[in-house]
Amino acid sequence: MIDVPTFDGQQYQARFDALAQRGMDVHGEAALVRSFGPASALDAGCGTGRVAIELARHGIEVVGVDVDASMIAEARRQAPQLAWVEADLATLTLDRHFDVVVLAGNVPLFCPVATRTALIGSCAAHVVLGGTMVAGFQLDEAFGLDEYDRACQAAGLTLAERWATWDRQLFVANGRYAVSVHRR
Repeated sequence: MIDVPTFDGQQYQARFDALAQRGMDVHGEAALVRSFGPASALDAGCGTGRVAIELARHGIEVVGVDVDASMIAEARRQAPQLAWVEADLATLTLDRHFDVVVLAGNVPLFCPVATRTALIGSCAAHVVLGGTMVAGFQLDEAFGLDEYDRACQAAGLTLAERWATWDRQLFVANGRYAVSVHRR
């Protein structure tokens, strides 16, 4: 069994609900994914389903996957009509492909260091030919863009674009966050 942090799905969701009630846009990730015009999306590391639910609201077929039982339980409570899978992304095999695979919210940072390359590879394996994988995460000395890009390249993906935020602000080399778009 891998050592991953555990969360309280209801408490986690309450944070985003409070932000939305204060008028903050909590759907930046979904807006970026929608800009690619996908018919299908895999929300890899979906947490409580915030991104997946918003994508589905716009007519995109979506599957959400997370290793944390509490997060998946909250996602199922909020949107029981959607497909939710409790699974480890490092070994994920859904036997299908998606137009977009999205890893929002620091997903690679929440998995054990030893499985990061496998996680990126298994997520990339679900990208359809001509499709996109988009991931946003904090940058630090523990995990950087060079390592992420190498794992994507090894999985057959090519870097297409990179921004500092989900709303496409310019990325700078010493930035603390990156949103990377890789294509198959």
